[in-house]
Amino acid sequence: MEPAGGRRMIAAFPPVADERSRTLVLGSMPGVASLTKRQYYGHPRNHFWPIVYGVFDGGAPSPDYEERLAFAAAHGIALWDVLCECEREGSLDSAIRSPVANDFNAFLELYPGITRIFFNGSAAAQLFTRHVDLAAPHQTRLTLEGLPSTSPAHTISYERKLAAWQAIRQPE
Repeated sequence: MEPAGGRRMIAAFPPVADERSRTLVLGSMPGVASLTKRQYYGHPRNHFWPIVYGVFDGGAPSPDYEERLAFAAAHGIALWDVLCECEREGSLDSAIRSPVANDFNAFLELYPGITRIFFNGSAAAQLFTRHVDLAAPHQTRLTLEGLPSTSPAHTISYERKLAAWQAIRQPE
């Protein structure tokens, strides 16, 4: 049943992470195009994949989604969203209602190599701050940092986004 006001309950994707994961990139909740394709950052104008490939000098992103995921994983990047479900009409973060956060404490127990969390946009950072209560051990081991959204709705240039996203490279 659809909630009042035309919003509908939507569910996010499971995390993409493995034992190599050192950096977690968090979005807020996948947009309609991503949900339809069942792919993280599936909107054709989203800058996420070109930026990840650009940061790691990987050339143009593979057209194959599984290869893109493997490229991110090979560079220690895990993907997830702050929310596991919410009500939302359309794709805008401002339309999110009834947010339910993912269980980050359990996730971080499974992937203890993750020491850095980057938020893909201010909405992801704000939702995390409001809805996630990290256990003390995780608070002390993690660095949290916001980055400009890769969404096509965030209109700063690709070049400025790419420059800011250099932060996801592991320190040498």
